[in-house]
Amino acid sequence: MGQPVDGKIQIQVQASPEHAGLRLDQVAAELFGGFSRARLQEWIKSGALTVNGEVVKPKQKLVGSEELALDAVLLPEVEDEAEPITIKVVYEDGELLVIDKPAGLVVHPAAGHAAGTLLNGLLHHNATQANLPRAGIVHRLDRDTTGLMVVAKTLEAHASLVSQLQDKSLYREYEAVVQGVMTGGGKVEAPIGRHPTDRKRMAVVQSGKPAVTHYRVTERFRGHTLVRVQLETGRTHQIRVHMTHIRYPLVGDQTYGRLRFPAGASAQLREALHKFPRQALHARRLGLIHPGSGEEMRFESPLPEDMEVLLATLRKDRDEE
Repeated sequence: MGQPVDGKIQIQVQASPEHAGLRLDQVAAELFGGFSRARLQEWIKSGALTVNGEVVKPKQKLVGSEELALDAVLLPEVEDEAEPITIKVVYEDGELLVIDKPAGLVVHPAAGHAAGTLLNGLLHHNATQANLPRAGIVHRLDRDTTGLMVVAKTLEAHASLVSQLQDKSLYREYEAVVQGVMTGGGKVEAPIGRHPTDRKRMAVVQSGKPAVTHYRVTERFRGHTLVRVQLETGRTHQIRVHMTHIRYPLVGDQTYGRLRFPAGASAQLREALHKFPRQALHARRLGLIHPGSGEEMRFESPLPEDMEVLLATLRKDRDEE
């Protein structure tokens, strides 16, 4: 289909004999896959999407081989203001954008963060992002989590990336420093939902949504472990909640953990742990299938300086024991 120019869309597609007996809105959802079912129904009702040049109802059944024509103006999906926010671009083409998010940057506007977000920066970087749901953002990182994110630049790319998230072909690997010494890797499979008494937190609750996290040990210290974490699902605060659930909370996570020092910790280590400003979590690797070419793409982001300094301090404490 291609990205519309100045919001104007003009597309003609042909229904096939296999579509005989199916409703127009069903066939349209298949042939115009970059658009939502609700938006397509609106266009059918308004006459922007016609069948053989005629306006018909969404429930109209096709006989097959009809010509479906879409002539519409794509109205903005988001009305937030564009802001000149620095975005570290790892990769960009006409269909997607891969960025390396710094700590402290909120992904999209919410209560208490009406502006100054990644979404505002994306609108400044590329004005046509306003035509996409959430300005093309298909997954998020917490404010103080660093690392790789992919953003769609077209409706087709958005639909493809959302599908990849759902079928787990979009690969996300994180590195985290947790409190406690793990004996080995494993899997956490525990549903996550809102905390029963604190609505600002998430928790493992039986009524929550399914959540699966895989982790493996990369390096051990006297009272901490560096782990690699891979997500099967993408629940809010998933890694932070699951690691706390198995009693290995992330260093610096003031929402889900409590600061602990290993016995005999040096003054330097105690100071480093006390002053670490955020949860020690970094989205290190990202893998996806390019929406246009079908090429498998892999990206990697080095650990940020604050985590590198923390690890150097942990190694020094361990090696000088």
